[in-house]
Amino acid sequence: MYKETYDDGGVLDLENPVTLTIWHYYNGAYQAAFDKLVEEFNNSAGKDLGIYAEEMPDLFSAYTDSALGLQKDGLLTDLNQYFTAEELDKYVDAYVQEGEFAGDGGLYVFPVAKSTEITMMNKTDWDKFAEETGATLDDLSTVEGIAKVAEQYYDWTDAQTPDVPDDGKAFYGRDSMSNYFLIGMKQMGYDLIEVEDGKVTLQADKEAIHKMWENYYVPYVKGYFVSYGKFGSDDVKTGDTLAYTGSTASSMYFPDNVELDDDSYPIDYAICNAPVFEGGEAYSVQQGAGMAMTKSDEAHEYAGSVFLKWFTQSENSLKFGAASGYLPVQKEANKAEALDRVVEEEQLQIAPKTYDCLTMVMDQFADTRYYVPKCFANSYQVRKILDYNLKDKAVADRETIDAEVSEGTSREEAAAPYITEEAFDTWYDEFVSALTEAAGLNE
Repeated sequence: MYKETYDDGGVLDLENPVTLTIWHYYNGAYQAAFDKLVEEFNNSAGKDLGIYAEEMPDLFSAYTDSALGLQKDGLLTDLNQYFTAEELDKYVDAYVQEGEFAGDGGLYVFPVAKSTEITMMNKTDWDKFAEETGATLDDLSTVEGIAKVAEQYYDWTDAQTPDVPDDGKAFYGRDSMSNYFLIGMKQMGYDLIEVEDGKVTLQADKEAIHKMWENYYVPYVKGYFVSYGKFGSDDVKTGDTLAYTGSTASSMYFPDNVELDDDSYPIDYAICNAPVFEGGEAYSVQQGAGMAMTKSDEAHEYAGSVFLKWFTQSENSLKFGAASGYLPVQKEANKAEALDRVVEEEQLQIAPKTYDCLTMVMDQFADTRYYVPKCFANSYQVRKILDYNLKDKAVADRETIDAEVSEGTSREEAAAPYITEEAFDTWYDEFVSALTEAAGLNE
């Protein structure tokens, strides 16, 4: 069957099989799912054609910003030569376009699995809060709404211990601050980092950045947000928050229980769309590494293309998604009924959280506007500024404020100097300067 599907034109020889070496970022459950499909490929299509993929580069996982330098050095294969226009049309257009980053018409990073962002919540404790305060899940549809609910939750939990002032609990955390900035600015009408014909421009509109400050930094230092663990799901597990915004792939790790120092109890979950700024356009992040191919000989390159085609077939990518929480990359596979069919036919074990997360995104897939910033030479350095500049400041300032509160100062009084317009102006200038330097715009 596979010999008929993949007409190699005499490139491959069963007597002299081709072995592919593949490097990837996956670990844990993701690696197990990937390796299982590699084994299946070796025993089916690969066996029929004389192609064997090892666990661990003919193919390697890459983000476009890291692949850009390799492409400029002439080390990557243009995958267009191994895919017809009809074959590429099966894939989500935006996913393919992301891999065409060089502007020369070449396809250098091939989509294999993608993710977007969602908000996940401890519904068990949310229900108690919502019943007493009237808060609804609809309140969480906007960035501003989450900040307001978080303040309400802090006040509500603070009131549980009237003899202990200012001991309210945080409601929310966010995994990726670079996504917060890039998607948030796009929702408000700006490409924070605009790349046109190789020229990089910074669009750090002060009013828009102010909205980002007042809906992350301000609630953070006031105690409404927090980020203790490596991921938002960690803070839900320890009871430090109720909700977080993170990758769809993180749904696999959402806890079944809250584990306190002296208690443990089971929790249910709720999944919501990632929030949008009030009045903004509903853009969602498009993220996830693809596969790049190093230039080599015709047999290895062709064999690599066979593996990519096989791995991203609807059935196979849905099997990977069911085990990993990643979205498939072909258009026809991004439908809940397609996932249901594969789960039933393959008798797959899929966690309810992962299933609910994937089907929610799939049901809205056709109407969702996905966005990924264009890459450029200093993309990685810029993302580091976006990920850590404001977050590190929020964490450090919160620690100082907490210390003052522990000494008897009210939280409102302790936080006041940190949330003035003067404080914002100072940070904004430093933030723009750091972005400008990271982007290489001073050179």
